[in-house]
Amino acid sequence: MQQIKVDDLRQLVSESLRESNDSYTIQELFERFPTTTELMDVSEQQLVSIKGIGKGKARQITAMLKLAKVLTLPNQDQHVIRSPKDVFNLLEPELRFEQKEHFICLFLNTKNRLIFKEVISVGSLNTAIVHPREVFHAAIRRCSASLICAHNHPSGDPEPSIEDVNLTKRLIAAGEIIGIEVLDHVITGGNRFYSLKEHGHF
Repeated sequence: MQQIKVDDLRQLVSESLRESNDSYTIQELFERFPTTTELMDVSEQQLVSIKGIGKGKARQITAMLKLAKVLTLPNQDQHVIRSPKDVFNLLEPELRFEQKEHFICLFLNTKNRLIFKEVISVGSLNTAIVHPREVFHAAIRRCSASLICAHNHPSGDPEPSIEDVNLTKRLIAAGEIIGIEVLDHVITGGNRFYSLKEHGHF
């Protein structure tokens, strides 16, 4: 799925607000938030600081941006995970806009079909705090045969930290006890990905 272009977003916002493409409000909005990533992450508080945008319009814009974001995500129906690239293709459209680390689990059945995707934790700019009990509580609730962990690095560098490697080892050990295999931990960043399994971390 391709990323939404800024020009397309500009047209979408203009039509949604019933403003001309070159109105002060539209020009000011796209001068302050010139990239798709910045605009997708905009808050209502930031929007109301722009002349001509009140609380109502701010809510309208953020709701429209959320919808645009959802519509660019790949369909999860019957999604089979065969490789780290499949994980990347599934999650990157969602994570590319995030300015904080999101720790996500993909819960799979015995045929590696995706049962459910769940955000387990949202952290700060460079850390997502996750405990194994949160991961496996969700896995058991979804009747998973196995799972894949993934998170983003907003810095754009998908190289794992020591904490990432240690967390992965803890999750694998917990999974062995519970009987739910951790197949991989994939980190995304800067339109790239890093598979801890492929790089021999477990």
